[in-house]
Formats: sequence, structure tokens, C-alpha cells
Amino acid sequence: MTETPTDISYNVTAEELRQFIERYERLEAEKKDIADQLKEVMAEAKGRGYDTKVLRKIIALRKRDRDEIAEEEAMLELYKQALGMP
Repeated sequence: MTETPTDISYNVTAEELRQFIERYERLEAEKKDIADQLKEVMAEAKGRGYDTKVLRKIIALRKRDRDEIAEEEAMLELYKQALGMP
């Protein structure tokens, strides 16, 4: 039995599809490993007495543009003053 061009095309496509899926699955596994490592770092920091909520905020701030942060902080101060907050 000889394979038709359609059969050959299907086999190549199926193999390529399998490769994409397996690659995605490997990346998902790596992502889980990294997420576990991030949790371990935060647990260690918490164990050493650091406030993990504050650490997470600092990490988020470090990802942002300085001008954007300054603008947000200025608006926060303005709103706090308007409400009579210290």
C-alpha cells in the first residue's frame, strides 16, 4: 500500500502538531517549577521576617516606569489631601 500525497501531508502535519503540543507541555511544566521556586523565595523571606505583601509591591514598582510611578504617587497625595488624610 502506497501513501498518497495527502497521507504524507497529514503525517507531517500530525508530527508537527505533536511537537507543538509537547513543547507547550514542557513549558507549562517549567512554568510550574518557576512558580514553585517563587513561592519558596517568598516563604523564605517571610520566615526571615519580611512583609511579603510589601516585597510584592516593590517588585511590581521596579517593573514600572519612574515617571508613571511619580505621577501615581502625586495623584495619591492629592486625593489624600482632599480627604484630609495624613
